[in-house]
Amino acid sequence: MLSLAEINALDEAAFIEAVGWLYEHSPWVMARAWKSRPFADVEAVHAAALAALDAASAEERLALIRAHPELAGKAAIARDLTAASASEQAGAGLDRLTPAEFARFGDLNAAYGARFAFPFIICARLNDKASILAAMSRRLGHTPEEEIAEAIVQIGLIGRLRLAVAVSF
Repeated sequence: MLSLAEINALDEAAFIEAVGWLYEHSPWVMARAWKSRPFADVEAVHAAALAALDAASAEERLALIRAHPELAGKAAIARDLTAASASEQAGAGLDRLTPAEFARFGDLNAAYGARFAFPFIICARLNDKASILAAMSRRLGHTPEEEIAEAIVQIGLIGRLRLAVAVSF
């Protein structure tokens, strides 16, 4: 963990090295947030990251969404998740699915991907497998625009919780 003072003292490259992982395979979010230093507290760091997401182009937001793995999907099976994603999915119980639950996740991932052309995003640390399955089913009824907006909200929650692990304030 880094302190707030340490975070504020980092040059851009070191800052990205330290916290660029907070947004799945998308260090550009924190690179843009760096420009808002010095940060008064954790909320200021998070607010800078959210401002970077708000200012991002539609293409950048879609790329960020697509950088995330499916929940209980191929990357999880192959153990090809980032450490943060693996921990979050395990915390929600997605590493301990019954065969029926695994099949349900597979079906919903396929339906969601076919409808939206990006993976379902939810803050796994704030959910369990039952609530995730319910949200997947419910959100299949969203429009693409609604679902992109919801995915960005969820990514913001994920980033906030990851930030709390990375920086001591």
